[in-house]
Amino acid sequence: MAFGDLEGLTLKAIDGDLFRNIVSLRKSQDLFDDLSDDPEDWAAAIELEITCKPPQFQSGHPIIDRPFEEAAFLEAIRFPFDNLGASRFSSGYFGVWYGSETLETTIHETVHHWRNGLLRDAGWQDIEGVAIERRVHLVQCNGALVNLVPMSEEWPELRSDDYAACQTLGESFDRQGLPGLLTISARCSGVNAAVFNPTLLSNPRAHCYLTYRVEGGRVKVCRSEDEKLISVL
Repeated sequence: MAFGDLEGLTLKAIDGDLFRNIVSLRKSQDLFDDLSDDPEDWAAAIELEITCKPPQFQSGHPIIDRPFEEAAFLEAIRFPFDNLGASRFSSGYFGVWYGSETLETTIHETVHHWRNGLLRDAGWQDIEGVAIERRVHLVQCNGALVNLVPMSEEWPELRSDDYAACQTLGESFDRQGLPGLLTISARCSGVNAAVFNPTLLSNPRAHCYLTYRVEGGRVKVCRSEDEKLISVL
């Protein structure tokens, strides 16, 4: 079957959580402490923020909850649709949201893109101790996605570092209004979802925080200093 020929492929109904791994600070930041040294002034600023905030984003504890109110929705779901950029299934003219079936798959994917994108561009990919903090969300996905996983051997383009063929396929999905697809990860044996329609996504919740650090030619991934999850080449 020629690459991109969808005839005979099946849909897979998704009715559950996917993992979304994004850049984030581990700790919430007090956004008003640089305006005054007086905590009472901070409280007044918080009250003003609550008053001016849309109801769906209001919280009694904005300093604590702020990253999980706006960022949970805007970053965990809306960001790739509002900030268009090229990716495996998009040349940058439309948004695609990527999530994974497992936490480990998100780690392999994001370690690769961090080390071979941002760090390589800066020439830092092998500098010991370079680190980044990330937050993993669970995001509810409800919809029927085209299942490309069975085509992973017949269509090596799905795992290629040359995105041209996949971007052409993504343009076809966008043009036809198809909601999304499932595909094998290019970085491990896990499965990724590429969602073209944000209405399939809802209920983002923070799952965990991670720190990636370059050590000994690998990337060490930890939940905390004492809890190493994985080391990725």
